[in-house]
Amino acid sequence: MKSAPPWPTELVFKRNDKRLAIAFDDGARFEIPYELLRVESPSAEVRGHGAGPLPAISGKADVGVLEAAPVGRYAVRIGFDDGHNTGLYSWEFLYELGRDVKARMDAHKKRIGAR
Repeated sequence: MKSAPPWPTELVFKRNDKRLAIAFDDGARFEIPYELLRVESPSAEVRGHGAGPLPAISGKADVGVLEAAPVGRYAVRIGFDDGHNTGLYSWEFLYELGRDVKARMDAHKKRIGAR
């Protein structure tokens, strides 16, 4: 039998640091840069409607979060100050982003050609 995925116990949007601090009931704690949340948005606008590599989205290093709203009991919708607000971030997806934050940020920087 598959165990339940980790459940969030705390979400704190740190405006000055431009990071989401998130804690889960398994003891994991992560800080996810807003930039990563924005460029890896699970929305069709960012990911398209099929499988494939993530697009290179530059110019989001200073993106801010304007709002966040729960979606049922499984996700949060995040509204960014660049107008993007269609991504539904499931708890499982946020856990994966947090767990893999360094590798994903490195891959993002490589996609946009940043050092």
